Amino acid sequence: MTSILPDLLRPNLSVVFCGTAAGTVSAEAEAYYAHPHNKFWSIVHETGLTPVRLRPHEFRKLLDFKIGLTDLVKDAHGNDGVVRRATAADRAALRAKIETFKPSFLAFTSKNAGKQFLEGEVPLGSQAPIGGTKVFVLPSTSLAARWQWSQTFEHWHSFAQEVIRA
Repeated sequence: MTSILPDLLRPNLSVVFCGTAAGTVSAEAEAYYAHPHNKFWSIVHETGLTPVRLRPHEFRKLLDFKIGLTDLVKDAHGNDGVVRRATAADRAALRAKIETFKPSFLAFTSKNAGKQFLEGEVPLGSQAPIGGTKVFVLPSTSLAARWQWSQTFEHWHSFAQEVIRA
């Protein structure tokens, strides 16, 4: 399997953010959350998870702040309405990564990613842990989810406070 974007993982991370799959713009730019209207980079900074606002091509610098990145579907790209659904193998691969690297938190960056990994409807917020890793589902920061951005910021700020307190 060829990954569209490389995992950004190592032991002792505070949080790993996981999307469904790389978007088309991200795949072309070879950088996570690269669409100019995606709010990921601004919200990660605004919530205090990073002291500076990074640009998508600087995604590897997240490791300096104990933050990792991955996607549930590693071999496809596109928006959630186009990209294939996660398979049992995709779910097992992500679970193995979390069990290997043991971040304090795993945060899905959309309800769709959380729903596909957890195999059913999920509320935003805290989910059952994976070993010692706390699992959260956050609202999407993508342009397609702009209708929910007011609640997005509230959930992201609450989540960031949990990470900072841990």
